[in-house]
Amino acid sequence: MRKLAHSTFLSIHLLLLFHHTMIKLISGYQMSNDLTASNIHQIPEKLSPPLISSVKKSSSASTFKIALFADLHYGENAWTDWGPQQDVNSDRVMSTVLDQESPDFVIYLGDVITGNNMPVANASLYWDQALSPTRSRGIPWATIFGNHDDAHFEWPMEWFSPTGIPQVRCPKQCSSVSGTLEKACSFKGTTRLELIQNEIHENNQYSFTKNGPENLWPSVSNYVIQVSSSDQNHRPIIYLYFLDSGGGTYPEVISSAQATWFENQSYAINNDSRIPELIFWHIPSKAYKDVAPRSGIHRPCVGSINKESVATQEAEMGIMNILENKPSVKAVFVGHNHGLDWCCPHEKLWLCFARHTGYGGYGNWPRGARMIEITEKPFSIKSWIKMEDGKKHSEIVLA
Repeated sequence: MRKLAHSTFLSIHLLLLFHHTMIKLISGYQMSNDLTASNIHQIPEKLSPPLISSVKKSSSASTFKIALFADLHYGENAWTDWGPQQDVNSDRVMSTVLDQESPDFVIYLGDVITGNNMPVANASLYWDQALSPTRSRGIPWATIFGNHDDAHFEWPMEWFSPTGIPQVRCPKQCSSVSGTLEKACSFKGTTRLELIQNEIHENNQYSFTKNGPENLWPSVSNYVIQVSSSDQNHRPIIYLYFLDSGGGTYPEVISSAQATWFENQSYAINNDSRIPELIFWHIPSKAYKDVAPRSGIHRPCVGSINKESVATQEAEMGIMNILENKPSVKAVFVGHNHGLDWCCPHEKLWLCFARHTGYGGYGNWPRGARMIEITEKPFSIKSWIKMEDGKKHSEIVLA
């Protein structure tokens, strides 16, 4: 059995609704000394919800800690010496955070890779590289998409200068599988669905990522994770919602269909709004621009960098109105803007940026990760920024 780096017990309950038939998959593993065998059962159901995963909090821990890794941008400028080195640097940032904070769960908050800068047919190789620091430590995770993950390759203009097109450096796995450089480096992108299906197939031991309902296409990665208590009743402590905010191969927007899906899903599992809910997507909604600090960051906002304007989604299709009227929704977390890491109040909830984690992408601000800590009794949600140099700052109580 594989030894795991950290002690917690996870019990996973997946409920998937397809054509009015529910398939229930139940698997459990002990993350203390050894990994136990998984059990899978198929049970027809007629009830909603459409999709739930459940993570059980450790019986020995009073908190459940989540690390947010945002805007890693693996595979950027892969044909240069600079690009691969940035991926090495990003590995170092994540490893530092994981080793010093020992989170129970990791969320990859979009722009895991830079698809538009990646001349390889199988971008999943870089996606898998970005997951490796978390996977190697035996920590479960979930991912959502950003605007760069499935973007089409953009030919650099300098390639058409006298220096010409450089020799493309493809991952070794890609060349060995494909057999020829032409196939391995065919300048094709990898679709959202291909990326997510590959992650689920290759990492089903630790990945909690889900395709999401087919009727929300072209968006994927719309799903829910329930954090459960450690007692025998497995009571829900909090619900974590993941939404695809678009970009890349389709507009940067959370659709009306996604908003309706969230509303229906939340009603099905939390109709009295008794259980707190946290929301995760990549591109800020327009509400972020409304609450953004105008100069420095002052109370009630909390953060350390406010170095650029908020780059929002292209349109607002109803999701914020729903969230603003749900007392159970405590905060929304986004990435996308590398030069922002603040949390500001909006209506009865908090709007928070993560911290730019990857060395890929624009900006030279110091790298780090936003941490979220959920305490069951008495219930609270705290958040702070953990930096690559080990420093901690911008702590705030969100609930």
